[in-house]
Amino acid sequence: MHAASARDLNTLRLREFAFGEEDFQALRVLVKSLTGIHLSDQKRELVYGRLTRRLRALQLRTFAEYRERLKGDSQELAELCNAITTNLTSFFREPHHFQYLRDRVLGPLAQRGGAHRLRIWSAGCSTGEEPYSIAMTVLETLPDAARRDVRILATDLDSEVLQRAQRGIYPAERTANLSPERLQRFFTARQEAGGLCRQITPEAAALVTFKQLNLIHTLPMRGPLDAIFCRNVVIYFDKDTQRELFARIARLQRPGDLLFLGHSESLFKVCDSYALIGKTIHRRI
Repeated sequence: MHAASARDLNTLRLREFAFGEEDFQALRVLVKSLTGIHLSDQKRELVYGRLTRRLRALQLRTFAEYRERLKGDSQELAELCNAITTNLTSFFREPHHFQYLRDRVLGPLAQRGGAHRLRIWSAGCSTGEEPYSIAMTVLETLPDAARRDVRILATDLDSEVLQRAQRGIYPAERTANLSPERLQRFFTARQEAGGLCRQITPEAAALVTFKQLNLIHTLPMRGPLDAIFCRNVVIYFDKDTQRELFARIARLQRPGDLLFLGHSESLFKVCDSYALIGKTIHRRI
């Protein structure tokens, strides 16, 4: 027996549930059709690890039973999407994006005054750190933001993380990178079962609206959107899905509007509606 075959056999023996090629391929096709996420062969163990929790919760014995359960069960399909999606985030992640938003968009807006309409979309907002970071940046730069027509739309496919985002309550360690000034202005301390937590203030929360949205479906917003944060989202999509998404996103923006991507994402050979103007910062052309 080859060494690789021996390792595969040992893996199967150690697994709680048998997980064959047919199981992985069927789930990979289903996830792609539901979310647009392309699961490479390297994601096989990730899929197994995340979905075994669903098998235990449903008291199922095999992945074949789970696949059968998914047929016609919209609630379990939602649980599948929640289990597969990745939700790594933090406050002011990739801080140069927020500095650019402050200096090039919000600062000039503050100098002009008036009731200029401002719309920002956080696509793939996860547990809310990104849209709340945008809200803090807006409030720091526009002292009269509450009297302006400012709205931040925050969307995600995962219903569970959206519920946590709407609560706006974070363990103290999740806010450790924030300055004392920001903690004092934008959070209130509270005790939860898990220990010290901090809750976003009504002032910042009022700027953000959370909605569930699947990016591979028709986008319901009309625009125009002054800035879109679509960071660390499309890395899970294949190129064709990326092209379709950015073609729809581009129609929501006017020339000069901004698109922020994640540090490992690019529009090269994906979309020619934007010009790169900074580190993962793009302007609609």
